[in-house]
Amino acid sequence: MQHTMSNTVFTLHRGGTPLLISLPHVGTLIPDDQRARYTERALAVEDTDWHLEPLYAFARELGAGLIVPRHSRYLIDLNRPPEDAPMYAGVNNTELCPTRFFTGEPLYRDGQAPDAAEIARRRERYWRPYHAALDDELARLKAQHGHAILFDGHSIRSELPWLFDGRLPDLNLGTASGASCAPSLHAALVAVLEGQRRFTQVADGRFKGGHITRSRGRPAEGIHAVQLEMCWRTYMAEQPPYQIDSARADELAPVLRGLVEAMLAWRPRHG
Repeated sequence: MQHTMSNTVFTLHRGGTPLLISLPHVGTLIPDDQRARYTERALAVEDTDWHLEPLYAFARELGAGLIVPRHSRYLIDLNRPPEDAPMYAGVNNTELCPTRFFTGEPLYRDGQAPDAAEIARRRERYWRPYHAALDDELARLKAQHGHAILFDGHSIRSELPWLFDGRLPDLNLGTASGASCAPSLHAALVAVLEGQRRFTQVADGRFKGGHITRSRGRPAEGIHAVQLEMCWRTYMAEQPPYQIDSARADELAPVLRGLVEAMLAWRPRHG
């Protein structure tokens, strides 16, 4: 039986299967009292993970849960650790409260970037409720089904020299180099990606999974987590106004469905 919980920070659709899908970067809201801090360009929130909620809508029909935030990653990044440690050592990273676009330019007007007190306020107001909901829901799913799977869905422009070299593969599966889920679940998802020829793919390449995947994936405790970072080019235009391309999205849909169905069919091996 499905149930929806909605508040000012997120909407949670509770499903009836062990699978919960998190879409931490689909929010676009910047609160009115913060908007004057940002450059005009930043208010268009270009680094949003565009259109993922409709792309994954089918998963709710299959019984998966879905948690979706309201606010932009420019306010606070829900996929960063609360102490703001870099996710990937040795390369450019954006912070818990990002100060730069993915292209490297400043998000904030001169002197308007958040100080430590403002970062702490945002963490308590927006970050902690989302993560508390993740923990509560995963605990519920594990208690009900014996295991839980968290699928963290993301998307990104395929070329961003400030963040990474070259052109990303279309589909980037992340499992913290295999640490965040059972080997058999990893193998099932890789089989789906390798079983299609339309999109390039890689497992644990440049994007191995962000804070949500790394912190929640505890396979020994029955909670498994995986991340999928998709290039925008798989389903949408990579230039403003970032419109979805229905023909490309239709080609992507069977792959996403295959991944979700594999997670729903998977069971942990005991003994």
